[in-house]
Amino acid sequence: MTHRIADLLRTAAATAVPLVRGTADDELGAATPCAEYDVRGLLNHLLLVVENFRLLAAKQPSDFSRQPDYLAEPDWRDRFAAEADALVAAWAAPGADEGTTGAMDLPARTVGAMVLLDLTVHGWDLARATGRPFAPDPVVVAELADEVARMAPMARKAGVFGEAVALPDDGVAASAFERLLATTGRDPRAWAAAG
Repeated sequence: MTHRIADLLRTAAATAVPLVRGTADDELGAATPCAEYDVRGLLNHLLLVVENFRLLAAKQPSDFSRQPDYLAEPDWRDRFAAEADALVAAWAAPGADEGTTGAMDLPARTVGAMVLLDLTVHGWDLARATGRPFAPDPVVVAELADEVARMAPMARKAGVFGEAVALPDDGVAASAFERLLATTGRDPRAWAAAG
């Protein structure tokens, strides 16, 4: 990665926050491309992610084992926006992307890339589940491409990524983002945006 994690997260959050804000209550039960979650589960996961990765930026302990229902609170949309802002600020702090962090003592930049990937890919999951367009910043996608390829074997072993999806050879060149999604186990063509 050549760009600062905080700058990339700011860009990804600027795409994710309006999607979360625009999610209607009657869409919470919809299926998502992430088979593990419906929309409600995905949003709860995203809130847990931004909260914990904010702690990891500060080299503090995180707890991904909790299963809070953030959406039981009426202000969950505003909370996500505030948590996303806090996440960006935490990763912008001096030293946040240096050294190691987390229970696995991973390089902090790798951990920052993980939350960047979550905001980006789960943003797409949410957009597709709710029938909205999604256009990630090309700089974010380019920065994630090598990280995703590198972390894919470990992520598959941990059950975080599904098996890579083979994109069809139908004469339509796959975009960089489609290739990234396919590496995470998602089929971007099956969940194509409505025309």
